[in-house]
Amino acid sequence: MIEPCDLLIHSASQLVTCAGPPGPRRGAAMREVGMIPDGAVVIRGSTIIAVGSSNELRRRFRPAQEIDAGGHAVCPGLIDCHTHIVYAGDRVAEFEQRCAGATYQEIMAAGGGILRTMQLTRAATTTTLVAETLPRLREMLRLGTTTAEVKTGYGLEQDAELRQLATIELLAAVQPIELVPTFLPAHAIPSEFANRPDAYIDLIVESMLPLAHERYRNSLFAEHHIPLFVDVFCERGAFDVAQSRRVLSAARERGLPRKAHVDEFTELGGLAMALEMEATSVDHLDVTGAAAFPALAASNTIAVLLPLVSINLGITHFAAARQMIDAGVAIALSTDANPGSAPSLSLPLTMAIACRYLRMVPAEALLATTVNAAHAIGLGGRIGALIPGMQADLIILAEADYRWLMYELGGTPVTQVIKRGQVVWKS
Repeated sequence: MIEPCDLLIHSASQLVTCAGPPGPRRGAAMREVGMIPDGAVVIRGSTIIAVGSSNELRRRFRPAQEIDAGGHAVCPGLIDCHTHIVYAGDRVAEFEQRCAGATYQEIMAAGGGILRTMQLTRAATTTTLVAETLPRLREMLRLGTTTAEVKTGYGLEQDAELRQLATIELLAAVQPIELVPTFLPAHAIPSEFANRPDAYIDLIVESMLPLAHERYRNSLFAEHHIPLFVDVFCERGAFDVAQSRRVLSAARERGLPRKAHVDEFTELGGLAMALEMEATSVDHLDVTGAAAFPALAASNTIAVLLPLVSINLGITHFAAARQMIDAGVAIALSTDANPGSAPSLSLPLTMAIACRYLRMVPAEALLATTVNAAHAIGLGGRIGALIPGMQADLIILAEADYRWLMYELGGTPVTQVIKRGQVVWKS
């Protein structure tokens, strides 16, 4: 019996399913991409209903639409699990300062960095923030991103932080990339609280977080079972371990999932605190020592690595991805797209850098931006792999081999993007 379907993608030179056992990938399993030569995917509505050989599935299904992917690799849509793309203005002048030798911390201490973007973002309307962010999302889509986490953290006061949260919700409704919101008022200490960081934490815990939670409960995100995360920047010059614990404890009390920026420049103890708080992910880990790997590997927490930051800041030290993977840590990769430390929207470039400088192989890089990235934003088992029952998010590459995603530096390796079963971008 021939079954009807909405879309059949067939004849892929490589159908890279990223299928595997439930949960994030670790160790040797990070090299198993589940490849089907001459593969096909069958989609009904927004859901994958079958995956297999083209000959078999073309006999079984009669599609309303079909795509001949002959000569092209097909992969799951890419997932950018750590971004800061809602902001106003730019920091081009600071880029020149860094080229002349200023460090990220020196620029931040002088009132630049996050605080500079804070000033511009506070002054921006929601309309302006939407208008400035939409082109970034279009570029991400063109580069194969179908889902992205998006943080607040450039308002650093109640109204501006809530306005950023509202902007993320508006953006989710007007363009194809699925967005996952993260509330990050604990991104930096605003100038009003320069000598009173604990008072700013009081404001976050007692007022900002309850308001954000209430807004989320009445949002489209809650309606579609997309989580609201709470994040904190635990770093010298930002928030110490005790302050960070207060923020994440308040989130846990409200049943909100947690993330933490830790060990970007200094190993303060934030990683152990985040594991204690059962964080969904810990992000950066550039200076995390090997002694911490066993506890991280034994946890359910995903380690999100952000190598574009090191490249952009001219730092020659990178997170120890190879040792982490070998120790059993579940690794994800992300752009950290933001106007200061990582002004790039490209997951293919992120993967290319990870293969060259973090000693990851292409299969590991792909699984780190699909399956494991999905788990880093609480959507594991829903997106990140081409498996019957999962959401139909796919990319069709320009080349026949998926490794071109990492092999080419700075190109556009994607020819079509399918989100929820619909073609949303085509070259």
